[in-house]
Amino acid sequence: MTVLKTQRLFLRQLSIQDAEFILTLLNEPSFLRHIRDKKVRDLNDAQQYILNGPIASYKQNGFGLYLVELKEFRIPIGMCGLIKREELPDVDIGFAFLPAYWNRGFASEAATAVMNYAEQTVKLKRIVAITNPDNDASIKLLQRMGFTFESVITLAKDREKVKLFGKALSAS
Repeated sequence: MTVLKTQRLFLRQLSIQDAEFILTLLNEPSFLRHIRDKKVRDLNDAQQYILNGPIASYKQNGFGLYLVELKEFRIPIGMCGLIKREELPDVDIGFAFLPAYWNRGFASEAATAVMNYAEQTVKLKRIVAITNPDNDASIKLLQRMGFTFESVITLAKDREKVKLFGKALSAS
């Protein structure tokens, strides 16, 4: 189901049919370095990730991470969406793209659409984002989108420190 459309992209709900793409994305060296090892090693793990993560979030929260596809060819290039983490008081935006699609404005285009959706449809008043401290590309994108650095936090005892960014939205 397509949730959002931009000039060049479709953002749609993930399904277990996307397991092959998710397996590739979650095992990209850049994903492992900048986001985290999700321990997805085969198609079954990828299907479980989709079912227990994005699909469960759609049912529970009405939003989640969405598959980002090129409109012209319906080729999956990444994911972007909203995540409600127990460790954070606010919903956060997350995104990850295959390196072949970096530096072409796709992350910005997808994240802007998700931010508009968060404000206009989900009616959020504030949104946050977390990044690894050395993820300069994501930090620059967040700053261009109006996010402000707030603090360095640890989401769980066994996790690395991350930078927390926040942005107020004008939703009523």
